[in-house]
This record gives sequence, C-alpha cells and structure tokens, in this order.
Amino acid sequence: MANAKDLLHELATKRAMVRLLPVLGIAYFMSYVDRTNISLAKTSLEADIGIGAAAYGLGAGLFFLTYALLEVPSNLVLYRVGARVWITRIALTWGAVSAAMMFVRNEWSFYLLRLLLGAAEAGLFPAMMYLVTLWFSQRHRVTIVGFIYVAPCVAIFIGAPAGGALMELDGLGGLQGWQWMFLIEGLVTIAAGVLVWFALPGRPSDAKWLTPEQALELSERAVAHDAPSPERIRGNLRLAFGRPPVLALAAIYFINQAISSGVGFNYPSLLQSIGIKNTFLVGLVAGSGGLAGLAGVLFFPWLKRRIGHEVTLIGVGAGGTLVILMLFLLLPYAPVRIVLIFLSSFFALGTLPLFWSVAMSRMSGLMAAAGLAFINTVGITGGFVGPYAYGLIEEATGNLLSPYYTLLVASVVAVALVPVLARTLRHRQDDTAAPVAVDRSGAA
Repeated sequence: MANAKDLLHELATKRAMVRLLPVLGIAYFMSYVDRTNISLAKTSLEADIGIGAAAYGLGAGLFFLTYALLEVPSNLVLYRVGARVWITRIALTWGAVSAAMMFVRNEWSFYLLRLLLGAAEAGLFPAMMYLVTLWFSQRHRVTIVGFIYVAPCVAIFIGAPAGGALMELDGLGGLQGWQWMFLIEGLVTIAAGVLVWFALPGRPSDAKWLTPEQALELSERAVAHDAPSPERIRGNLRLAFGRPPVLALAAIYFINQAISSGVGFNYPSLLQSIGIKNTFLVGLVAGSGGLAGLAGVLFFPWLKRRIGHEVTLIGVGAGGTLVILMLFLLLPYAPVRIVLIFLSSFFALGTLPLFWSVAMSRMSGLMAAAGLAFINTVGITGGFVGPYAYGLIEEATGNLLSPYYTLLVASVVAVALVPVLARTLRHRQDDTAAPVAVDRSGAA
C-alpha cells in the first residue's frame, strides 16, 4: 500500500511541476527583467535627464527598500486571501508601475517610481516559496526552487539583450529607447498577471487537473515533515523571526544579494567603460552571466540530492565568490574580468535554492509565510545596500573598480558566517516547540 501511495505522490508531484512551474517561472522572469533592466538605462538616464552615478545607485536601491519593508505584511495578506489572488495583484500593479517608468523626468520622479515599483512587487518571491511549502514535500523542494530560479537566469540571458534591443527603438514615436523598454516590459508583465489569475491554483485542493486522492497526497506530504507552527504571529515573534538558523541564513543571504546587486546593476556601465558601446551588445554580454547562473541553479540542487550537506554547499558558493573577487582585483585584464563576473553568477545564483530548502524545512503554515518573507526582507535589503554603496564609492573615488574592495570584505564575512549557520542547525530543539499549523491560505 505504501508503494502505491508513493507512486501516487510521485505522479501528482510531476503533474504539479508541469502545471505550476511555467506560470511561476513567467511571473518571476518578468519581475527580474523589470527589476534589473534599469541597469541598461543607466548611461541614457544620465545623458538624457542628468541622473548621475550616486543618484542612479540610490534609485536602483530604493526599489529594494520598499520591497523589503512590505515583504512580511504582503505575505501575511497572502496567507489569508490565497496565492492566486495575491500574486495576480502583485503582477498587475508592478507591471503598471514599470510601464510608468517611461515618465521619469528627474531624480525625484526616478526615486518615487522606484519606491512604488518595490512596493508593488513586494512579496512575490516569498509568496512563491510559501506556495512550494503547500504543494511539495521537503524531498522535492530544493529541486523545485532550483527550477524556479531558472527564470531569473533566463531573464539575465534573454532579458538584458531584449532590453538592449528595445533601447535601439530610440527616437521612434518621439520616445527615447529607455522609455520604449519600460513601456513594453510593463505591458508584458500585466499580461503575465492575467495568466496567473487563470492558470495558478492556490492549493492542491483547488486544482481541477488533480484527482481528490492526488490533491490529498500532495497536501499531506507537503506538511508531514515541516517544523510545527502556531497560527498567530502575536506572541510568536521569536518563532517566526528570531531563531538562530533563520538569522544566520538571513545574514548570509543579505551579503549574497548585496554583492550580486552591486555588481549586476553596474556591470553594463563597466562594459561600456572598456569600449563596448552598442546597447544590444552590452545587453548580450551582460546577459551571458545568466547561462552561468542557470548552470548553477541546476548543478547545486543536483549535487545536494546526491551528497546532501546543504550548508557545506552554501559554504562552497560563498568561498567561490570570494576567490572570484580576489582574482578580479588581482588580474587587471578586461577579458579576464568579464569571464570572472560571468563565473560569479554560477556561485551566487546556484546556491540560492539551498538557502530556501534549509529555511522551508524548519517552518510551515503562518510561520512559513512570515519567516520566509523575513529572510527575503533581509536579503532584499542587501539588494538596496549593494547598489547604493557601489554608487557612493564610485562617485567618491571616480573609479569603477573601487567598490569591488568593499565587496571583497563582505564576501569574507559571508564565508565566516557559514560555520555559524552550521552550528545553529545542530541545535534545533526550539524548532519543535509549537503545535502543527493548519493551512488557512484562501480561507478569508
């Protein structure tokens, strides 16, 4: 009987993967394109409306500020209204704001729209991670999250060249190239929101393409091995936000995102500084890092399934990033530096599914909705700090490479935090202190 139930679960899991992953992937793909293609417009924004390096760095980072502040509230609403409704709302509003970026006229309008874009998109990624806890068993989660991370890797590879191509429309209809890029990408995002509404069930029991037996098996196995969770945040703040493994994961994720965002938002301008002027070619070279990231998000989950040791692999990723930054500063050759940044995506993106697999194995229900959002909040704050600090250092020194010394120091700290994470995970008594939660997503 157990074998029959195992086969039923595997069949249901594969069916859920085929149905859910393309929808989640499209939404996450567009979020990454809308969030990061601002880097392609950096030089044009300075030339057309006078937004300098520091102002650009602040505006790029302000997105992450409102995103971070609203992550936890957004996921608490998600827990009540359900994933289908809330992810649709997120996509529609961020698509509209992204299109409105075409109306930027000065630094203040740039700041305002970046703040609104972060507020509109807040909660998308932790919402998807929470959805994974409702649909998939812990054994499958690192693989599922790895496939979800394929979307930003493809977005880096395809989105940057596509954005560069849209910017070649410069002058058409009296609009600048960057205006066309924001308008078209925003409209495509709105279309993705409509797709989510029609194609994304919030829970297995809502899926018409599953039998009742399959839906029940998915739901039972999704929560069977999760850490217990109360059903109220009040009185359980430490359980949601303050456990040592959660704090250690959040700290390493903060540094990961600070480094990735600091480099990513300024990579196109670095390419332009070494003589690559055509915007499509800049986008193509910048986007090539997505291939390395794609290899990483497929390789690390594969390696974890075979050898386990998630924390060890997180350490490998942090150490790899450190070595790459050291080589970047030691080897003053433009082609070598381009290749090194390309390879850094393999480690920076590749280890992210491991973060979320560790986190999801230790929370469920409302605590998962709040805790996953908290970890992403801390990480996304790194996405604010990275570009802003990079811009300040670049403007103060007049040197594009100066910020990399700060990133190197941050990478050393990340490597030092990995043993701390390992120790916290060996002491899990506090993870089993509360009753198991009943999922109420969509009950309101």
